[in-house]
Amino acid sequence: MPTKLAQYGSLLRERREELGLSQQDMRLKIGMSQQQYQRIEAGSDTRLSTLLRVLEGLGLELLIAPKEQARALQHELTHRNDDKVPHKSEQQR
Repeated sequence: MPTKLAQYGSLLRERREELGLSQQDMRLKIGMSQQQYQRIEAGSDTRLSTLLRVLEGLGLELLIAPKEQARALQHELTHRNDDKVPHKSEQQR
């Protein structure tokens, strides 16, 4: 099972790819070495200030909330995103 840090690194990589950015584009955008950026996407432990730079470069926001509220928000966002994706029956029309 992947660690939380590895999962976060994967989410950052997915977002970067959604934006059509290479690792080189991203590292130039936020001003860090390619090796340092690769380690972040690989799930290495990183300083909060570095994480905030990466999030800013990806147009993301860090949200800190009690676990109960965070789970409810995650559930809401997941279902909201499900509503945006056409179901197979709608795609075949």
